[in-house]
Amino acid sequence: MTQRRAVHAGPAPIGPYSPAIAAGGLIFVSGILAADAAGTISGDITAQTRRVLARLEEVLAAAGSDLAHAVTVHVYLRRGEDFAAMNAVYETHWKAQPPSRTTVVADLLGPETLIEVAAVAVPRGGQHAAIDPPGWARSPLPYSYCVRAGDALFLAGLVARDRSTNQAVEGGVGAQLDLIMANAREILGAAGLSLEHVVSARVYLTDPASFAEMNDGWRTHFAGAKPARATVIAGLMQPAYKIEVTLVAHGSQAEHLPADPPSGNLSGVVKAGSMVFVSGMLAAGAGDAAAQTREALSKARAALARAGATPADVAEATVWMPDLTHFAAMNSAYREVFADAPPARATVGAGLVAKDALVEIAMTAVLP
Repeated sequence: MTQRRAVHAGPAPIGPYSPAIAAGGLIFVSGILAADAAGTISGDITAQTRRVLARLEEVLAAAGSDLAHAVTVHVYLRRGEDFAAMNAVYETHWKAQPPSRTTVVADLLGPETLIEVAAVAVPRGGQHAAIDPPGWARSPLPYSYCVRAGDALFLAGLVARDRSTNQAVEGGVGAQLDLIMANAREILGAAGLSLEHVVSARVYLTDPASFAEMNDGWRTHFAGAKPARATVIAGLMQPAYKIEVTLVAHGSQAEHLPADPPSGNLSGVVKAGSMVFVSGMLAAGAGDAAAQTREALSKARAALARAGATPADVAEATVWMPDLTHFAAMNSAYREVFADAPPARATVGAGLVAKDALVEIAMTAVLP
C-alpha cells in the first residue's frame, strides 16, 4: 500500500475530495455525513451516528480495512448535548481497542446535519496497538488514549482531566495546557517517545482571546523544534474545558522546516519518514473565500515543496471555515489544485484566530 490510491464507495462526494485515500500503509477517510442514497440527511443524533458509522464501515471495506483497524477518529458534533447519545451508539462498534478520538462542537454542512466523522485506519492485517500508560485509569469513554500504527502515534484529543479520577480540572488556558502536556508526556513515554517526537498538533480553543496565553505556554513545552500546528475556535464537551489538543508523534527523525514568515510557535511543515505534515494555512484579508483559498493553497504548495512533496502527494486535508455559506466558493478554488483523485477531506465550521480569515487548511501528505 505504498502507492497512493483513491478509494470510492457510497454516495458521490459533494465537493472535490475522495471518500478515502490509501497511502503509506494508512487509509485516510473523508469526513462522513449521515446522507442516505438520495443525499438527504435526517433523523436524531442516534440515527445519524448509526448511519455515519455504517458508511465508515462501507468506505473502509472498499479500502481493504474495517472498523477494528481504525487508529484515530475525529468526531464533529453540532450540539454538545448530543455527546452522550453519540457515545451510546459509538461504543457498540468497538468491543476492544477502540481508536483514539477527538470530539469537538462545530458548525456542519446542512441545517439537519448533527455529526461528521473522519478517520484514519490501517489495512486488514496491518499492525496497530493501543498505548496504555502505566497506572492510568481506563478511559471512561469509548476511545484509546493513543494508538500506534507503524512509526506514527495518534493521540486522542487531550483535555485538562485528572488521569487518576477522570475529573475535569479547572483553571486558565495556561494551566490546562500544562496538565495536557504532562499527560501527553506520560502517554508518549509509554511508547518510548517524548514531546520532541510530536510532528503535528491541532489545538481547539473555546475563546479566541486565550490565543496569546496558549502560545506563551506552548513555547515552554516546545522550546526547540516545533510541530506543525493549526489552531481553531470550537466548543468542547464540558464547560470547564478551555482547550483541547490533538497530537501526532512519529518515531523517525523529523525534519522541521520553518513557517513563511517564520513563527516562534510552529513549523510550517514537518517531514517524518514518508509523512509530511503542513500547518494550517490561511490568507486573512486577502479577498473573498475563493481568493483566500487560492492563497492558502499557494502557501501549502510552497510548504510541501520545502519537504520534497507536491499536491499530488496529499492524502488528507482539513478545511475550517467560520461561515459555511462560502463552501461553494472555497470548493471552486480548491478544485483548481486538486482536480484528479483529490485527497480525503473534512470541512467543518469553526472560528479562526486570524482577523478577517474565511478559510484555514491543514494537510498531511505521504511521499511515495
